[in-house]
Amino acid sequence: MKANFLRLVAAAAIAGAASGAAPTSVAGGRWGGPYVLIEVSGSGASIQFDCAHGSILGPIRLDSDGRFDVAGDYAPEHGGPIRVGEGEKRRPARYSGRLIGRTMTLSVVLGDDETIGPFTVEHGREGRIVRCR
Repeated sequence: MKANFLRLVAAAAIAGAASGAAPTSVAGGRWGGPYVLIEVSGSGASIQFDCAHGSILGPIRLDSDGRFDVAGDYAPEHGGPIRVGEGEKRRPARYSGRLIGRTMTLSVVLGDDETIGPFTVEHGREGRIVRCR
């Protein structure tokens, strides 16, 4: 059921692009590139970085220029084993970027002074993740 929904979302986005109409949201499915893999659905996205992971907490809607700025969270990871009692340290984050055709740029802003990225990903591609050591 979920796979069919994602195919419909992707088909609608591609059909809109073929007709010349600008898409209004990021197409569902995999978006990958160096150091990042994003799994987009109609309700948000899960993101895997080399040494962190995060979530986008709602649909990724685009403005008329293909830009987005959405709320999410970000959790840094570390190499080695997870220690007993060590909890995940999720932080609020803003995910912003721009979609041009099948290519998306993405940056993560944590607080007022820390930006991670930009990353460049393509729809339908696998991410090239190097797990932290």
